[in-house]
Amino acid sequence: MMRSIIGGLALLALPGALAAEPGPVVLEDFHRLADVAAPAFSPDGNRIVYSVTLADAKQDATKSDLWTVAWKGGAPVRITDTAEASETRPRYSADGAWIVFLSDAGPKKPAADADPDDRKDAADEDTQLWRMPAEGGAARKITALPGGISDYALSPDGRRAVVVAEVGRAVGSTAKTPPPIETERFFFKQDGRGYLDDRTTQLFIIDLKTGTARQLTSGARDHWHPAWSPDGRLIAYVGKDQDDADRTLNTEVFVVPPEGGEPRRISVSAGADSDPDWGSGPAWSPDSRRLVWLEGGEDKWIYYAPHQLAVADVATGAITRPARIDRWFYQPRWTPDGRLIALIEQDRDTWLARIDPKSGAIAYLTRGKRFGYDYAVAPNGHIAVLDADDRMPAELHAIGDGRALTHHNGWLADRALGDVRDIAFKSDDAEIHGFLTLPPDYDPAKRYPLIADLHGGPVYQHSHEFDLDARLYAAAGYVVLKVNPRGSSGRGFDFARAIYADWGNLDVRDISAGISHAISLGIADPARIGVGGWSYGGILTDYMIASDTRIRAAISGAGVANALSLFGVDMYAREYMLELGAPWERFETWRKLAYPFLQAGRISAPTLFQCADADDNVPCVGAEQMYQALKTRGVPTKLIVYPGENHGLSVPSYLIHRMRINIAWYDRWLQGTPRAE
Repeated sequence: MMRSIIGGLALLALPGALAAEPGPVVLEDFHRLADVAAPAFSPDGNRIVYSVTLADAKQDATKSDLWTVAWKGGAPVRITDTAEASETRPRYSADGAWIVFLSDAGPKKPAADADPDDRKDAADEDTQLWRMPAEGGAARKITALPGGISDYALSPDGRRAVVVAEVGRAVGSTAKTPPPIETERFFFKQDGRGYLDDRTTQLFIIDLKTGTARQLTSGARDHWHPAWSPDGRLIAYVGKDQDDADRTLNTEVFVVPPEGGEPRRISVSAGADSDPDWGSGPAWSPDSRRLVWLEGGEDKWIYYAPHQLAVADVATGAITRPARIDRWFYQPRWTPDGRLIALIEQDRDTWLARIDPKSGAIAYLTRGKRFGYDYAVAPNGHIAVLDADDRMPAELHAIGDGRALTHHNGWLADRALGDVRDIAFKSDDAEIHGFLTLPPDYDPAKRYPLIADLHGGPVYQHSHEFDLDARLYAAAGYVVLKVNPRGSSGRGFDFARAIYADWGNLDVRDISAGISHAISLGIADPARIGVGGWSYGGILTDYMIASDTRIRAAISGAGVANALSLFGVDMYAREYMLELGAPWERFETWRKLAYPFLQAGRISAPTLFQCADADDNVPCVGAEQMYQALKTRGVPTKLIVYPGENHGLSVPSYLIHRMRINIAWYDRWLQGTPRAE
């Protein structure tokens, strides 16, 4: 790939000069890794606006700026460069003259005991809707909704926007002493939102010229993913009632006129429709007659069943389900000629595809060892996909000729990266897939210490995408094994549901078989085996250290071994009831799943436990219990808690600290050469 510097400066070698030898990735590369996201075309299809997120070492936080790039190519142009604010989710106005976006720019948060007059503008610091000239220039804030805005869609005439914002007693409060939290909800907490009281997410209509806000929806229902029809007559969105509906996963697709009125339900399934966790909502056809969205399976299968396409005729309510294949679909939209387009997850890859809504015929627009994150479709039919591979993080590429439109991670050309090898092996009667990441200086005559990196989910998979953590382990002299055991996505419903209500059984056997396969290849040293993971990867780590005596070191991040300890403590009571049943009714199932804690006497591997103290997804109690169990037994162990963090760590210094500690832990127990922590 040709190397370039963003901003148009060419990097040229002097005649006769020797190129520097590429070096390995280093921890400081966390500050260099650019996260490209949210591409959107201009109305004429000639430019794309998008965001780039980087870690700011001085502020110890991530910061996002907006960039544009021409479809025909050329150097991208940064159009925002705010010192302490982030700009995200940009969109062009209908006439192409403006770029609308979300920003958290505003005054700094006042101290808790500040004078009330100094606190009256506290809402300004929340994320609000802004706009700026498309060619760059001064930005102007449009909204000042208490609590901020989480999502929006523009009207086709460019005069209004529909936004998503929270309402409730405590929203926007600047009280020195917050009021007590009161709730009667079954689903009463959520990671990133904390305790859920009377708050709901509602839709507001915004006049983009004046900033005037008018609440469109109301009641005990949450609203997400608004989409304005091209003819301007309706707004589609995803909604979910609270109260008894809290016990189900049944989100629904609705439409409502922008002037207000009684919403009309479009979806008909009893399961989830465009669940907010799936990342996208309903999308309108160019003629405003049809909606497409993602339809889930029966509630009992929660995330194990692949979500599929559903298309409704808005006028008649007739629903069709094109291209029903045993794979997960993501982010369905329409092309200008009335066909569908979506990302479809494959075995270790995710490709962009065009789908005929009548016949269901699928034509893949990308192929190979690639992972698609997002894409944009222009009114003139141009398509840009945001995808990654093993050696490069996600960048924008033109569909048709495959041109790379952005090169924000071009610095990786100066890093020595080892090979990534796909593997396949047998576990029981199942064929299991994965890959090995090798050190940059890999020597086939040597056996290496092995780290089995276990993915979260459980219904997720390791894919052909850039993984800085794996590259850092490889640079430290480890071979990294990534196995997609039974329970993973990418290979259909039956493969995913094989571990349903049976965690730590088949998936443990598959990981152990992967370790044996790496040993049989002559790559892994059988005396130096480590395992680690985060979320379900941490849970699976706990199962592994209680099951496979070959493991000599482990790192369990955001995991739990005693499932009983999380009922009513984390955010998954609905999912537990659907998959496992109530603990007091199916105690034997719960006790079986808790074997790493209840049988901690068989664990001998030195294990590092990590958690985030504001995590309502997998709270710290899971790590704390296992740490205490191993400490009680005299097994070498350590506990690390990351303050203020939710389930996904985001503070740059914490990400660097975690990897430094991880490498030092593995070195201590697998290499016998302790590193400074």
